[in-house]
Amino acid sequence: MQNRAIEKILNGVCEGTVDVQQALEKLKHLPFEDLGCATVDHHRALRQGFPEVIFGQGKSIPQMRTIITALLEKGGNVLATRVNGAKGAKLREFFPAAVYHADARALTIEQHPVQMRGRGKILVVCAGTSDITVAAEAVLTARLMGNEVEKLYDVGVAGLHRLLARRGILAEAAVIIVVAGMEGALPSVVGGLVDKPVIAVPTSIGYGAAFGGVAALLGMLNSCAAGVTVVNIDNGFGAAYAASLMNRVQA
Repeated sequence: MQNRAIEKILNGVCEGTVDVQQALEKLKHLPFEDLGCATVDHHRALRQGFPEVIFGQGKSIPQMRTIITALLEKGGNVLATRVNGAKGAKLREFFPAAVYHADARALTIEQHPVQMRGRGKILVVCAGTSDITVAAEAVLTARLMGNEVEKLYDVGVAGLHRLLARRGILAEAAVIIVVAGMEGALPSVVGGLVDKPVIAVPTSIGYGAAFGGVAALLGMLNSCAAGVTVVNIDNGFGAAYAASLMNRVQA
């Protein structure tokens, strides 16, 4: 449940338009609700500023329907990551307001406009076209968390002039997410050019010696550029969440 929803309930009690029993009924599932297949953390939006996000991989359609319904009833927007096209199409039959984002493999339902909470711009830099799925997950997550987001795709180290020609965009960003596979060199290059946090995202893209993203992960962890932090392989969501917290205007 969002802060504004709870404020509305409490103001209603104060003004006499909502009685105490009604308020208790609306708040009884804070901080969590046991749905049988899942225990939904309705307190997360109050605690961390963003509702619980559904990890769609491995969940059945009935399970996702149950969880989405519970989140919607609390008035928040919904983000489900790692949702394949078939599952996304089926869920849209049950939730007409849902939007499936094929590039990010994610499904969203926006019940209310996103509240802009970022103090600056988050830039998502992507090394190659093959990494776009992970980058798109980061873009979508950062936008839903209330940030202005800009994309800079296909500027990997194989053609470094493509990145250097866009240094102005790098300079304008408050936080930069860099997504790369293969040897994972791009975050080190970006980290050596800017004076802001760089969040590196290794992807599982690459030939055999890339070991499903492990080579990129180790390269990023061993970056000699100061200010580079690293999330797990293919974790565009985690990078965007961290970037949003860095970029957030404090109340």
